[in-house]
Amino acid sequence: MRVDKKEQGKQALAAKQQQMKELAAQLNRYSYAYYTKDDPLVSDKEYDRLYRQLEELEAETGLILPQSPTQRVGDRVLPGFQKHTHLGPLWSLDKVRTWEELQEWENRNLRLLADGAGEQPMLEYIVTMKFDGMTVNLTYDGGSLVHGATRGTGTVGEEILPQLLTIAGIPPAIDDQSLAEIRGEAIMTKEAFDAYNAEAKVPLKNMRNGAAGALRNLDIGETRRRRLTAFFYDIGYWQNRPFSTYGEELAWLEKQGFTVHPFCRHCQSLKEAMAAVEEIEACRDQLNFDIDGAVIAIDDLGQREKLGFTAKFPRWSVAYKFEALEETTRLLAVEWNVGRTGKVTPTALLEPVELAGVTVSRATLNNMDDIRRKGVSIGAIVFIRRSNDVIPEILGVAASEDEDLAAESFETEYPESERPEPEAAASAPGLREIQTPSHCPQCGSELIQDGVHLFCRNAIGCKPQMVKALAHFAGREAMNIEGFSEKTAHQFFEDLGLRSVDQLYDLTKEQLLSLDKFKDKKADNLLSAIEKSKNCSLDSFIFSLGIPHVGKKTAQDLAKAFGTLEALEAAEPAALLEVPEVGGIIAESVHQFFRDDKIRQVIENLLAAGVNPAPQDKNGPAAGILEGQEDQPFAGKNVVATGVLQGYSRREIEAKLKSLGAAPQDSVTKTTDYVIAGEKAGSKLAKAQALQFETGKPLILTEEEFQQMLKD
Repeated sequence: MRVDKKEQGKQALAAKQQQMKELAAQLNRYSYAYYTKDDPLVSDKEYDRLYRQLEELEAETGLILPQSPTQRVGDRVLPGFQKHTHLGPLWSLDKVRTWEELQEWENRNLRLLADGAGEQPMLEYIVTMKFDGMTVNLTYDGGSLVHGATRGTGTVGEEILPQLLTIAGIPPAIDDQSLAEIRGEAIMTKEAFDAYNAEAKVPLKNMRNGAAGALRNLDIGETRRRRLTAFFYDIGYWQNRPFSTYGEELAWLEKQGFTVHPFCRHCQSLKEAMAAVEEIEACRDQLNFDIDGAVIAIDDLGQREKLGFTAKFPRWSVAYKFEALEETTRLLAVEWNVGRTGKVTPTALLEPVELAGVTVSRATLNNMDDIRRKGVSIGAIVFIRRSNDVIPEILGVAASEDEDLAAESFETEYPESERPEPEAAASAPGLREIQTPSHCPQCGSELIQDGVHLFCRNAIGCKPQMVKALAHFAGREAMNIEGFSEKTAHQFFEDLGLRSVDQLYDLTKEQLLSLDKFKDKKADNLLSAIEKSKNCSLDSFIFSLGIPHVGKKTAQDLAKAFGTLEALEAAEPAALLEVPEVGGIIAESVHQFFRDDKIRQVIENLLAAGVNPAPQDKNGPAAGILEGQEDQPFAGKNVVATGVLQGYSRREIEAKLKSLGAAPQDSVTKTTDYVIAGEKAGSKLAKAQALQFETGKPLILTEEEFQQMLKD
């Protein structure tokens, strides 16, 4: 039988295309194992042989498959983006912000699902996090990843498969031959964001733009440098979908190797769903990536099919939106402040703006290097971010997004209804450069530069430094001089001429009575508290000195390691480095501190005045544990008390914990062992719950459980 030459040519081309498809899938699998899993499957030589074979076939046929690894090797810059039509539309989600709006959403669905007899069905929900990144859509055909695209308009996006293949958690192949689309969100973690900005000439303004800019960057090397992550949460299209519930879909995605975030709550009522939303919001600040809400979706796919879609949204899913952590506002001026160590830092004065439920009018600017890198000017519109109730930080200028987020991306990533208003560019007329001060804004002394920071070295004549040093020395965790506040320190500096902490022990009653609002009783009480402070623990004394980089915990570690003040003063950096959690910066700081003649003189004066830091037994119980406390259940433990306790005031619970040999903490950290949660416990309890979910610590106790442990 004679075969037509034209037909032979078609068959040969089809065979080569199939061979190219198989080679691309094989090479992508090897690349994924090498770059993402750090687990090479073949030698470099074998990989190069297969790669050359694919290149030859591409040259011979004139075809390049979208998934071809020849489009993403090294730091190659691609020629441009191709449009991609999605098999299934990528819908936006309707939004709610209150329980009432959520209840109304459910009621509408119940009415639509009610049968002819008016009987309403039971609705169950899956609650997940709403990631704040860039939506991506993966297409698998015959088990291989063949396309990767942006959301775009929802029906047409841009082909970004080479960029997506730099991300962990995107398998190049799946165990199913069906034509399918998998939806997810590409994000940048805080660690990746900070690492990138530490070396970038132009820092990224926020993590979302960092992710969007990475995926819409034709330089694949730049995409890889941003170390993106992706979480997958939906199958948007599947011929003959084999699942009956959303929960089954998520389980299948995880089984295939897609990164699915572990927070996924199956809820049997809307109240349970709302509790899951609150759980997400409580741990929001502890996440290492951005979210802007929670997604509540009906679990039953049959019910979803009946509900269908509106013109804009699916009826079966809704986004519960949280307060924004980022906002834009205008920078009006810069104020320079002097800290306890003499560091002079800039603070931005802002046009007041509502952010996360608080009116914000100030933000940190860190230092001049940071200001220059971010291109911040007076009069500019700036991005600010607030997290963990800390003073907001300026992230950058709200200019045209440059390489972070091109204008095209703005148009395709944001549905028109959600598009923010364009902000003024950084180069707008009327902007003024922030100037580096040459003299201290408080005392006029000439400033010196140490690294990226400015310092005023007039430690005794510069009021903010001395006032803060006095207040720190007398503080509760330092010398614990009851009744002494920063306002008192201010009075002593101005009216009594105190210029050093040792001068506190020379004060007389006559001097105190000369001050405004000081009567006999107040003067006697303060002098008594000063006298009482002379008998102090070694770690409290070390902390009171205000050694740079030495906090309360490090002071305790140093006291335990060296035992006496004399041993610590004589310690060389090598000996200091042997103390757990003391690194090079702290070791050098402590060593240099005790080599300063002025500081040594102040310490001698304190000892001469009768201050007596009790030696710490290096071989005995941990710092803070006294004789007889060793068998207490909380001895040597870090404990946070939060909320309203029925049996203790704030001061009483702190005293009780100390009597048990525990170390009371003001905030929950990874070192916290116990949290005692009273009524109305807020963010500290939420943080403890998030840490417990991640690490198993701390143990959270009610007040009753705390009391029971003491009895047992």
